[in-house]
Amino acid sequence: MDSEGEEDYGIDEGDYDEELYDSNNEEEDDSYSDGDGEKLCPELKNYCVLSYEDIKTHQEDAINMVSGVLSTSKFESTLLLLDYNWVVTQVEEAWFADEEKVRIEVGLIEKPVVEYHNFSMQVTCVICFDNYPRKEMNSAACGHLFCSTCWRAYISTSINDGPGCLRLRCPLYKCTSAVSQDIVNELVSTEDKDRYSYYLLRSYVESRKKTKWCPAAGCDNAVDYEHDGGSYYDVQCNCTNSFCWNCTEDAHRPVKCEIVANWILKNSSESKNTNWILSNTKSCPKCKRCIEKNQGCMHMVCREPCKFEFCWLCLGPWSEHGESTGGYYGCNSYENAKQKGTLNEAERIREMAKNSLERYTHYYERWTNNEKSRAKAKADLQEMESVHIDVLSVKHCQPLGQLKFITAAWQQIIECRRVLKWTYAYGYYLPEHEHVKRQLFEYLQGEAESGLERLHQCAEKDMEGVLAAESSLQDFEAFQQKLADLTRVTRNYFENLIRALENDLMDVDSSGVLSRSESCMIF
Repeated sequence: MDSEGEEDYGIDEGDYDEELYDSNNEEEDDSYSDGDGEKLCPELKNYCVLSYEDIKTHQEDAINMVSGVLSTSKFESTLLLLDYNWVVTQVEEAWFADEEKVRIEVGLIEKPVVEYHNFSMQVTCVICFDNYPRKEMNSAACGHLFCSTCWRAYISTSINDGPGCLRLRCPLYKCTSAVSQDIVNELVSTEDKDRYSYYLLRSYVESRKKTKWCPAAGCDNAVDYEHDGGSYYDVQCNCTNSFCWNCTEDAHRPVKCEIVANWILKNSSESKNTNWILSNTKSCPKCKRCIEKNQGCMHMVCREPCKFEFCWLCLGPWSEHGESTGGYYGCNSYENAKQKGTLNEAERIREMAKNSLERYTHYYERWTNNEKSRAKAKADLQEMESVHIDVLSVKHCQPLGQLKFITAAWQQIIECRRVLKWTYAYGYYLPEHEHVKRQLFEYLQGEAESGLERLHQCAEKDMEGVLAAESSLQDFEAFQQKLADLTRVTRNYFENLIRALENDLMDVDSSGVLSRSESCMIF
């Protein structure tokens, strides 16, 4: 820093082009209050979060719009929209192009097939074959009569089977007349009516290509997304859950969905178990029993009744080994074969599996450790907001607005941990032969990670000193300046990293040479 007597926090003023955070700005936007971190490289918001009530309103608006234009009942309009994925324009276009064809497809019968004018007459239910007065029986628009008991069983079974009940047809064989919601509401239990309404509401979201449910447990919100042609779909629900609208996994910008899908599949597959078995076990040269070596020297003794003694590395008889061949913890013949590339096929496969497993473990451990650190940072932020902020405000006579820099720092930590976590998945799939790209990636990742660790340590450890009883106002002001500066610089490091990965490290040209701007930045 320029001022005399101030500490050096490892911050180079050339690391950022403009001030991204003002610790004394009391008019700071409240975007830090959502619980999932301020977004790096923010873009224009191209999505809308819909609450349960919003969805019901949109659904009712669509039904009323179709009813008004086509002069159809609410039931008929609902069926039409269900068949055309709740897209009003598609319903109108199809209807005016060929109304009769649409009616047949959807099951809207204009005139009853069968009519009974005498309501006192006895009619046989063709399901149970009992006779009932006409007035005690019900029918769809087709006029086919069934008793209330059979109707109730038919509808309840369909509702229990799932959303298919929304397109229920007359029970008579080959009759395609649709069953109205009025019959459903009249005959079934309150529980079944609620389930039917629930399926109807969900159909509005699940039929539309640009709307998806928030995947967070217990959240009833949906997100309406307007794709702008980009490769990233990170959105944030009002429940504070951030996720990728395209694949519904956790938000993973700047890593693309394909890499995320491959990484998650690898983490859940059996391939890593196979690699572990290949790299940590061998078969006894005599009885072929599988043996795991987890510690100790290279002298192996198979279990009874075999009891064959052999070298773990070269699998040769132990009687041929001794001090001259490498002792108990080495094998000269194995090392010589390894250097010459003359290992047998089984050893070569085992060595490759071991290297593959070690490489995967390197990236997976860092991926999961950053997720754990992110979860802890969220918990620390909640504790900070509920307990420590008020203590600091009283202790140092600071208005709550002046303490937003602390919340901003923790929000930045949470968001940066998310980004850093996914960069390890990106690094795992970055081709080994692209050395210059990998050099640039590891440099940018390392700078971002170092900056984040400094910020995290300051927010966590230095805060303890400020909360201590003996801390002074000068201590608080020094902490404020340090934390605000680290927040700003860390943000810039991560924005550089995000931009590079979103461009697929294209600052490296086809010949494997860094562009001039990146060369200057690194060296």
